[in-house]
Amino acid sequence: MKLSSNIYIAGHRGMVGSAIKKILESKGYSNLTYRTHNELDLTDQREVDSFFEEEKPEYVFLAAAKVGGILANSTYPADFIYQNLMIEANVIHAAYKYGTKKLLFLGSSCIYPKFAPQPMKEEYLLTGELEETNEAYAIAKIAGIRLCKHYNQQYGTNFMSVMPTNLYGPNDNFDLQTSHVLPALIRKFHEAKINSKQNVIIWGTGSPRREFLHVNDMAAACIYLMEKYDAFNIDEFINIGVGEDITIKELAEIIGDIIGYEGEIVYDTSKPDGTPQKLLDVSRLNELGWRFSISLREGIAQTYEWYLSTK
Repeated sequence: MKLSSNIYIAGHRGMVGSAIKKILESKGYSNLTYRTHNELDLTDQREVDSFFEEEKPEYVFLAAAKVGGILANSTYPADFIYQNLMIEANVIHAAYKYGTKKLLFLGSSCIYPKFAPQPMKEEYLLTGELEETNEAYAIAKIAGIRLCKHYNQQYGTNFMSVMPTNLYGPNDNFDLQTSHVLPALIRKFHEAKINSKQNVIIWGTGSPRREFLHVNDMAAACIYLMEKYDAFNIDEFINIGVGEDITIKELAEIIGDIIGYEGEIVYDTSKPDGTPQKLLDVSRLNELGWRFSISLREGIAQTYEWYLSTK
């Protein structure tokens, strides 16, 4: 990419999209294109087609998606599969139709089978059944990966897919009904501290292991791949993560310590744990020359500061 290249960021107000936008601006990219949902409905094929015909973006970061935690995925599965399929199909087809040089599609680690061996390698895709609670979202993301693969195969496009691990950071969702575990714990511990609550209740046993990557590292990895590699270099898609995980119990203790909560942490073992472990194998990414730079403790502290700034 040249600093003057026309770069379209789909989902520029989301957590990943906003981080990509910020880093591109800091690197001197001066021709960034983006639209709000009110300005461009990515689920509307005619709107997307008109946008690409007019703007003809050279590079596309496809970070737009309908996302949510276990509760949201379980409650609105039709919305998750329909909206994500429409966004992917419309943007990827328009990128092909109007000559986009390179596109990067953001997937999700939930594409892997529920009981995939750990750490999860890229070749484990479609080797087993998906986790039921987010099957609709996972199928949509798998379809996005295959769209990129088959457009490359049939039309010679340069569309790559990346699979991020659990992300966190500025612009995350802290709604306790729809958020993921890390931002939910930040909010729980913060509210327990300011309200002098004697304990914080956490679902499950605290034993499941999860991997967490700061969104600024995720954005940096996406830009690194777009600048230096083509789709055929990454063999269909590539995992993006840190290659390390911790238990939910360890995560809760770190967050409680950073926030300064001195009460008790209680684990409600009547509630489900979910998948025992979700860890990505990031050896391919490391071999391409990229590694994460923000430690979990540092990243959580930064995220808590951002959360406080929004209060």
